[in-house]
Amino acid sequence: MTLRQIILDTETTGMPVEEGHRLIEIGAVELVERRLTHRNYHQYLNPQRAVDAGAFAVHGLSNDFLENKPHFAEVAAEFLDYVRGAELIIHNAAFDVGFLDAELKRAGFPPLAEHVDLVTDSLAIARHKHPGQRNSLDALCRRYQIDNSDRTLHGALLDSEILADVYLALTGGQWDLTFESPAETATGGQAALGTIRSDRPRLRVIAAEPDAADAHAEWVERLRKADEAFEWPAIGS
Repeated sequence: MTLRQIILDTETTGMPVEEGHRLIEIGAVELVERRLTHRNYHQYLNPQRAVDAGAFAVHGLSNDFLENKPHFAEVAAEFLDYVRGAELIIHNAAFDVGFLDAELKRAGFPPLAEHVDLVTDSLAIARHKHPGQRNSLDALCRRYQIDNSDRTLHGALLDSEILADVYLALTGGQWDLTFESPAETATGGQAALGTIRSDRPRLRVIAAEPDAADAHAEWVERLRKADEAFEWPAIGS
């Protein structure tokens, strides 16, 4: 079965959803077999209520800008067609799913879980892999050396593109390499692997001596413990 994943992010008028706050932006990118397809989804929405000042400071989407955008109900079917049957990858998934479910209910549709195969919380993955450390999107970008210099304000599509890079790094990088063309890295760039010829000579494998292998394993374990103990600085510090 083809592995289809949708990396998704939203922006809202504020929080929490229980106080009637609404979605104002949905952004998503598609991965098929862990490769970006560039078949993206992006939609601004008229929330039919004012954007809180605190939320505006985060994403910069004003009431005037959103006034002529469609209501969620107008684009709900199109959005569901895009995500249907996929695994959704969302950072702090409970937040976004809560807002999406509220919008779907208003528009007369079943909850999101009835349209997709699975919802995976990348924040939970990061917390499991890096316990006791900062696991915000910005912190993970620093940890995995992912360029997020364009992220001066939050935006759903940009954040989903960044999260795709972070998710691939969190889960082992891009493993589906065919070598039919210069291989793409997890960030979509070109790696210096080139094409491997099928008629190349058989590679000679030289095994390490037992003492050397033990020393290497000990060194890797020290690095792992040092990484787990390292405290990343706060944003802006």
